[in-house]
Amino acid sequence: MKCLLVLAVALLTVSPARADTFLYLSLAKDKKIAVYRADSTDGKLTHIADAACDGEPAALVTDPGRRFLFASLRAEGKLAAFRIDSVSGKLTPLNTIDAGADPAHISTDKEGQFLLCAYYVAGQVTVHAIGKDGFLGEKPLHTRPTAEKAHAILLDRSNRFAFVPHTGPNAIFQFGFDPKTGGLTPASVTRLTTPDHTGPRHIVFHPLKDIAYVDNEQGGSVTAYQLDPKAGTLAPLQTLPTLPADFKQPNACAEIRMHPTGKYLYVANRGHDSIAGFKVDAAGKLAPIGQTPTEKTPRSFDLDPEGRFLYAAGESSGKLAAYRVDAATGTLARSATYDVGNTPWWVMTVRLETR
Repeated sequence: MKCLLVLAVALLTVSPARADTFLYLSLAKDKKIAVYRADSTDGKLTHIADAACDGEPAALVTDPGRRFLFASLRAEGKLAAFRIDSVSGKLTPLNTIDAGADPAHISTDKEGQFLLCAYYVAGQVTVHAIGKDGFLGEKPLHTRPTAEKAHAILLDRSNRFAFVPHTGPNAIFQFGFDPKTGGLTPASVTRLTTPDHTGPRHIVFHPLKDIAYVDNEQGGSVTAYQLDPKAGTLAPLQTLPTLPADFKQPNACAEIRMHPTGKYLYVANRGHDSIAGFKVDAAGKLAPIGQTPTEKTPRSFDLDPEGRFLYAAGESSGKLAAYRVDAATGTLARSATYDVGNTPWWVMTVRLETR
């Protein structure tokens, strides 16, 4: 009885889990990743530290456990790995490896065993092993040629299919994915061709439905696709413009993000310099909310994990704009603007839990 009492007291005195949100910002020309802490009540950012890189950092991603951060160094053709301190959010470098020419986008599988990479110049995708210590394997486990200007690679919710939008040949390459080996196998329809001058760029998946959304860089639009969960192929459902009808100047869509609730979708417009918002209905179809002005050239943006705030980087202004997200309407209201450095290329928010 005494032992049980001691155990009960010990359990009651265990410190509750603490969760903090951090924002990681790749600053290409400064060759560093800036680390900010985000206030949970008002979204205010406080600069914590900088992590130097062996080149110009671009795309960022963490493993599902949020223990490690990976960065593509596009100009140098390298991939870098860092350990994340769960309390401070600071980064410790692990290793940097040689990769293909211009690694434009990276992602991980759902178990955090593999890092997938799409190459804009090399026209291929690769899969690298992620060690238990976070170090990246020096050589790719698998390499698959695709086409020029591969701009993203992402797995679906089931962790069984990979999709690679290409802005050059107007195509989305489709693969089966083996979660045990990291292998990529061409799907029954290996290449989904989109209309001329579309330029599919980045892709996100609905958190609850077999639907994918792809923003079209040259098309100034976003397309919803139905995912066949057996074949691992996409079929177009709907395409909507990301621009006002009266805007006739050059524009290139950039990042696309989905609200964690699945109720809203956002796309960045470079040229119009705005974030286009869309409501998502019960069937996954989109309806426009409107455009919110941003800093010049909003190459990248991200929502915090709870979907209360959105942060958009101005590649040409060296500033980061913060917005409140209206939970009822999905509209954005700017709350702050931060001077961050030279050429902010990628914005990523991460929620870290500690005891």
